[in-house]
Amino acid sequence: MTPMFQLPPATAINKPLYKKAVFEKFNLKAAERDRFDADISRMALVARVSLATVPALTKGKEIEGFYVLQVALKRKDYDGKNILMLQKLIPQKIVFALQYEEQTQLCIFHTRLQQSEWNDTESTEIPLKGLTLDEVWENIVATIGNLDIEAEETIEEQIINREEREKLLRQIEMLEKRCRAEKQTRKKFELHQQISKLKELIL
Repeated sequence: MTPMFQLPPATAINKPLYKKAVFEKFNLKAAERDRFDADISRMALVARVSLATVPALTKGKEIEGFYVLQVALKRKDYDGKNILMLQKLIPQKIVFALQYEEQTQLCIFHTRLQQSEWNDTESTEIPLKGLTLDEVWENIVATIGNLDIEAEETIEEQIINREEREKLLRQIEMLEKRCRAEKQTRKKFELHQQISKLKELIL
């Protein structure tokens, strides 16, 4: 039985998406096909949220509806490039429900690929919060990406700022490793100064 993620029954569809179609659409090289095949077992569009399937919603300025694409994975540590490729293949708004054994991770592309934590498939929910489809979509992005819908910054600004923060943290980690390994006092001091400046940018 296909999980519905707490969505209304009227949204349910069952439209398989075959890997062959993905390979032909992108004219993938053998190595790319192998990478895709190593991660993904099968795929199907399992839900469509729109005014027709959820009449209580009103049309948004940008969002007319979205699909839920169920992706059965062969391994949990999948390559995110495969999900981005699927997003390009289907010119629609999509919530990806990635399933591995009895767990599901929700993904959504909004500025960047947002990924939820892994949860039991039975308890995984795609919330329909809001009056318009735009509001519903933004709330789903915030839920999956663990973003604050009530913050002064927009969702897009939060995503970009978080990405910049993560880059800085990676730089700091790299410099701290170099600092620990450095034997010369002067170079060690210079590295320490660089680390301090980067830490100030995070605060």
